[in-house]
Amino acid sequence: MLSGARGRLASALQGTSAGPYAVACRCLHASGSRPLADQSNKTEEPPRAFDPALLEFLVCPLSKKPLRYEASTNELINEELGIAYPIIDGIPNMIPQAARMTHQSKKQEEVEQR
Repeated sequence: MLSGARGRLASALQGTSAGPYAVACRCLHASGSRPLADQSNKTEEPPRAFDPALLEFLVCPLSKKPLRYEASTNELINEELGIAYPIIDGIPNMIPQAARMTHQSKKQEEVEQR
């Protein structure tokens, strides 16, 4: 799909005096996508809440263990690894690089003190 859009953009850029932004907007419009400028007219919607029913299907991508939803911080917590995954607009960001470390468990602290 991306190669098709890239091809349409390249062919639209050839032999035109319009700027690249105008051509990109035309290509996005033709493909059904909307440019960012058009989306600014939308009314502000409240952020979507996380559906706790998803916990039945979601697991930590690192340990494959179940997660716990923490409503106060709006995060999914992996107790075993001490990792918290953020939830943005009701969508869990399960990318490990986006997670933050929570407080270490007492068991891990005891191992470090030895």
